[in-house]
Amino acid sequence: MLDVKFIRENVDLVKERLAIKNFKELGLVDEIIGLDTERKKLQSESNNTQSKVNAASKEIGQLMAKKENAKAEEKKQEVAAWKAALQPIAEKLETIEKQLGETLIKLPNLPSPKVPAGKTPEDNIVVREGGVKPQLPSNAVPHWDLAKKYNLIDFELGNKITGSGFPLYINKGAKLQRALIQYFLDYNTAAGYIEFQPPLMVNEASAFGTGQLPDKEGQMYFINEDKFYMIPTAEVPVTNIYRDEIVKENDLPIKMTAYTPCFRREAGSYGKDVRGLNRLHQFDKVEVVQLVHPEKSYEVLDEMVSHVEKLLQSLELPYRILRLCGGDMSFTSALTYDFEVFSAAQEKWLEVSSVSNFESFQANRLKVRFKDANNKTQPVHSLNGSSLALPRILASLLENHQKENSIELPKVLHIYFGAGQII
Repeated sequence: MLDVKFIRENVDLVKERLAIKNFKELGLVDEIIGLDTERKKLQSESNNTQSKVNAASKEIGQLMAKKENAKAEEKKQEVAAWKAALQPIAEKLETIEKQLGETLIKLPNLPSPKVPAGKTPEDNIVVREGGVKPQLPSNAVPHWDLAKKYNLIDFELGNKITGSGFPLYINKGAKLQRALIQYFLDYNTAAGYIEFQPPLMVNEASAFGTGQLPDKEGQMYFINEDKFYMIPTAEVPVTNIYRDEIVKENDLPIKMTAYTPCFRREAGSYGKDVRGLNRLHQFDKVEVVQLVHPEKSYEVLDEMVSHVEKLLQSLELPYRILRLCGGDMSFTSALTYDFEVFSAAQEKWLEVSSVSNFESFQANRLKVRFKDANNKTQPVHSLNGSSLALPRILASLLENHQKENSIELPKVLHIYFGAGQII
């Protein structure tokens, strides 16, 4: 959530940066300033009236002590009138503050100056590429055929049990999933991230805090009886660990990692781009989250990008890193880097990770703060990234490492999987 004071002091800048995100309702900025002006006016009126009440109450005590009862009674009537005037002011103030809050949360985060202008994924900037695209055998097939050939995943049974987008992993397919999860967690904890195993459902306050509500309400599964949301990513429960907390400056950065299943309705997803593991309603992901000092958040963002890049390199997958344009960024992000791996059998790039800096946007909603050297309380900056999302990683591993009659796994997975190949 943006800070009202910052908006008031930087109106033109705010509108300019929101336009980079292709945000259409720029009039909301002026509406927010108008509501805040009215709020300040009412607050000042309330404070002045309350000051009169306080001063008169003190004077009444002095008059009573002097036995000047008649004057004291006059003052009491004045106090009663002022108190009566306070009530409608308080009601108006409450209404204005509610309207201000409801309008403020409609504004997305401001994009960093590093964010390129653009409206679609085609406008994203390729920062760099790595790895080598493999030369596949003549009988190479996409991962959904490999999954059937080696009895790794049954999409039809998953559809029978639940529905489309809920695959059933079998035998070595399930084992490979487990191996990848364990490897990703070990890789993250070796880099200083503390592992958590969070709940898979969150309440409304948690979903609001990280920006899923109201922006992505239609994309989340909702448990109506209990008013809980199934998590779309571990980012939501993990970041909320520190909601409403004031952390010590010396404790920053706070580095957290977690594995969870993720649940997304993905409404409107149809066609060849969602075949197999390309887009699921339930999938596994290991996440990394950091809460950091505002002065260091972009340095940390670069570190997190490097962290994910080295993880992809260890999996021996061809990849590329993109800096997202304004039109392709999330509601909450100030700057995002996407990682894509090349699916050789499908001949397309598949997104497997996003690493984002949210600056203070989430922290303002979550009220995660720290006290600086001057004992001033200010919000932390939050960052998160996929490290990694499994479905498309698994798809690319199967496709890119397929041989005539086997799938050769990268060396880092041998100890986790218990073998170097699937035959």
